[in-house]
Amino acid sequence: MNRNHYLIIFLALGVFGLITMEMGVIGVLPQVTQKFHISPSQAGSLVSIFAFIVAISGPFMTLLASGINRKIVLLTTILMFAISSMVYAFTTKFEVMLAFRIIPAIIHPVYLSIALVTAAQLVPAEKSSKAVSRVFAGLSAGFAFGVPLTSYFANKVSLEAAFLFGAVISFITFIGILVWLPSMPVKDKMSIGNQLSILRKPRLWIANMANIFIFAAMFAVYSYFAEYVGQITRMNGSWISMMLLVFGVTMIVGNFLFEGFLHKNMTKTVVLFPLLYMAIYLFIYCFGSYFLPMILIVFIWGVAHSGGIIVGQSLLMAEAKEAPEFGNSLFVSFSNVGIAIGTLVGGWFISHFGIHQFIWSGIMFALLTFLSVILITAISRASHVRNAIGNQD
Repeated sequence: MNRNHYLIIFLALGVFGLITMEMGVIGVLPQVTQKFHISPSQAGSLVSIFAFIVAISGPFMTLLASGINRKIVLLTTILMFAISSMVYAFTTKFEVMLAFRIIPAIIHPVYLSIALVTAAQLVPAEKSSKAVSRVFAGLSAGFAFGVPLTSYFANKVSLEAAFLFGAVISFITFIGILVWLPSMPVKDKMSIGNQLSILRKPRLWIANMANIFIFAAMFAVYSYFAEYVGQITRMNGSWISMMLLVFGVTMIVGNFLFEGFLHKNMTKTVVLFPLLYMAIYLFIYCFGSYFLPMILIVFIWGVAHSGGIIVGQSLLMAEAKEAPEFGNSLFVSFSNVGIAIGTLVGGWFISHFGIHQFIWSGIMFALLTFLSVILITAISRASHVRNAIGNQD
């Protein structure tokens, strides 16, 4: 392997560590609840607060960082991820933990956007898409291994060990980037005005709305995965960790499946996706208390969850081709709005209707997803018809 291959591995490892830090807390919410003597909905705020901050700060921070030396940006962000994970491990106050969810959330989209751009620049132009996909694979790997490993360490060792695992990953990434990545000052910076110009497109805002509903549908239930299978399916800590691992591994499978589906027929895929999610949630509602059926459902659920990420990004990037880096930040931002809303609404349903009935919160958002996708599809078709008539004239 040459130098650039190692760098791409470290950039992907950073994304892995980022997802482990952001989403790993989902697998240890029961332990967080016990340690700080708080309710599940309060513990869920660790997910929703993080997502809200990412949503608010994402595009602005990415624009501000777009002119700074990329090595400095990557090192600063990954170091903050490591420090925050260490704080999670050793703090005895929930308020402190919550505060240190805000700091890395501000720079979360910056690392992801810059890492993808850096990977593309490290290889010849014809290999850039492959390099980007390898870095982006760190996201699926984070779900596949980072989240369940965090849960495993919390159950088998301690909650502190679970968070230190994420810190170690970030420190390794920091050293790799420090040693292997040369200084990368930005030479051809796209003006902020040109990047912001894509915000004039009405269809872009409908795509943003669709992304909110997609991720709200996914995370209204997934954010409380450990709570649900623990209380309703009555799985112990080891089984919960195993189910999180199964969920993550099937996400990798879903990544390839939905890539193929979107390539063959994007419209049909985005329309059918929310209907698939509603069906999965109905099966969870009906069979969630049965051990073996729930195991089978988790396999399908993980595949669909990965599909949501790809479907959401495809919808948005189809409308943001002129400024892909800013478009990526919008995707990260609005998807995190959805994560935050979904987590909050899911927690509200748990508090008011119980852990079993909260499945309906996910079904509600899946229905809104379907309606928003139908809207953007109808507008797109109408636009194509107008263009076709105009060309004939």
